[in-house]
Amino acid sequence: MIRTLPDPESLSRAAAALFVRQTQLAISKRHRFAVALSGGSTPRRLYEILAAAPFRDEVAWDKTHVFWGDERCVPADDRRCNALTARGALLDHVPVPPDQIHPILCHQNPAQSAQRYADLLRDFFCDGPPVFDLILLGLGEDGHTASLFPQTAVLNDQIAWAASVYLNAQKLHRVTLMPAVINQARLVVFLVAGDSKASVLKKVLTEPPDPWRLPAQIVRPRTGELIWLADKAAASQLDPC
Repeated sequence: MIRTLPDPESLSRAAAALFVRQTQLAISKRHRFAVALSGGSTPRRLYEILAAAPFRDEVAWDKTHVFWGDERCVPADDRRCNALTARGALLDHVPVPPDQIHPILCHQNPAQSAQRYADLLRDFFCDGPPVFDLILLGLGEDGHTASLFPQTAVLNDQIAWAASVYLNAQKLHRVTLMPAVINQARLVVFLVAGDSKASVLKKVLTEPPDPWRLPAQIVRPRTGELIWLADKAAASQLDPC
């Protein structure tokens, strides 16, 4: 499903409504809510909205478990850190128990950190499939999502739950959730904003599948729901319904 919103603010509020809906549904059925947050600049406003009334009061934060879709392997206080962004915009302002916040800590040994995160998921989901109630994702101008970048070896791995990636262009290690996890989610929501994303959004949604070139195309939940939220600028090259 593709939903086009007038502007980034409307997009963020639509995402907040989906967050609340999915929280309430998960807790009513399973008594807990497991979410994987996205990095990047687009979700920051979503997090700020969730941290304020009325949305803040509609979420059972004490039953919420927070994970991340990926992380840059930098110190926890580095401004590039996805967890730091989410803490400043959301988690420092809502009563999620600290032991229910699960950042990816990878600035020392990325490969070992990826394995530890996979082990954490295995423990949390009791050795069963890692089925998140909600995974938030962004879309890069090169077609990447999470830390699944074009023409990287991890795109060929259909088994691992988490992996480390080194991007030579960035001189940076990253740890990412893998397709085997993302595609198990009950709901995956892409947040795409700005005219700089218009071309790649059209390619991802309309061109024949080629995840090696456009990794976001690899996201196809097996039994869950996939929703694209795009603002008018990002959706400007899509054919109107």
